[in-house]
Amino acid sequence: MIPVTKPFLPPIQEYEQYLQDIWKRNWLTNNGPLVNELELKLKDYQEVKHLLYVTNGTIAIQLAIKALGLKGEIITTPFSYVATTSSIVWEGCTPVFVDIDPATCNIDPAKIEAAITPQTSAILATHVYGNPCDVEAIDEIAKRRNLKVIYDGAHAFGVKYKGRSIFDYGDVSTCSFHATKLFHTIEGGSVVTKDPELLKRMAYLRNFGHDGPERFAELGINGKNSEFHAAMGLVNLRYVDRIIETRKQLSAHYDKFMGTFQGSKPSVSADVVYNYAYYPVIFDSEKLLVRVLDTLQQNWVHPRRYFFPSLENLPYVEKRGVCTVANSIAQRALCLPLYDTLSPEEIDMIFRIILRVQNN
Repeated sequence: MIPVTKPFLPPIQEYEQYLQDIWKRNWLTNNGPLVNELELKLKDYQEVKHLLYVTNGTIAIQLAIKALGLKGEIITTPFSYVATTSSIVWEGCTPVFVDIDPATCNIDPAKIEAAITPQTSAILATHVYGNPCDVEAIDEIAKRRNLKVIYDGAHAFGVKYKGRSIFDYGDVSTCSFHATKLFHTIEGGSVVTKDPELLKRMAYLRNFGHDGPERFAELGINGKNSEFHAAMGLVNLRYVDRIIETRKQLSAHYDKFMGTFQGSKPSVSADVVYNYAYYPVIFDSEKLLVRVLDTLQQNWVHPRRYFFPSLENLPYVEKRGVCTVANSIAQRALCLPLYDTLSPEEIDMIFRIILRVQNN
């Protein structure tokens, strides 16, 4: 079987070395030494000022919303994983969906202004497939209209824009370290900010609001992560550059077939150092996508309709307008298998099936 992705697992001996030290210390969670070491190494790797390691990428978004004190409406994208929208609703805010740019699949800044009302408090934009949003346009709108900005960078580990980490933009940027990501800690995530006071507040929020053993600065939750997860991250960080390079080469192999493919790929700016987190293709029609998907699955190849459906169609959100572009792309987008142990021969087989279906 060829799945859409496979988690990278390092040599087990390297992970076991960390486990032996955990057993000796008997310090399993509550911001142990490995958690702190991972935070420092992630800050260095991504060249950011302040970073907290948290339970997962969804908790990261929820902490960002809570720490920024957001209320009312949050402008967001309908083309993302459900956690982007569900976090807004979970925190008692209202998602207001703005359509996407058909070239990049990211939120379209040209359409944000019309969605702003007196109740708008922030913009929550996703770097879809790790492809950066138009951060300059979004930040300009936010500064002019006095709005906060959160970037959901779940897919964007290692990505740079104009020489800067993509996590260096916005009031808070979040990331996911779930097992399906190119860098993972089995489960995990991070929040990044340039504001030391905001970092301090998020540190309280992820640890029940504790300000000492018997003092509480404010309301908090359990957003911490364990030494075991941090250990996996520390080992995997040694391999992440090699993983990205391998995925880059595999993506280039896929690209050889695009000249005969009845569809397109999202465009990535020349100013971006990309991480090749996914290989998304957008078919010319949903009918063709469904035929291809059925045939691939019959041949034990399992891509994913990522993202489908468009999020303004969720049953627990108020529908505000129609995001025509997002709905159209959600119906036609498919992520093909991509992981570091995928072979060029397997890619050849996948695309031979696609081309056979589309040409019949």
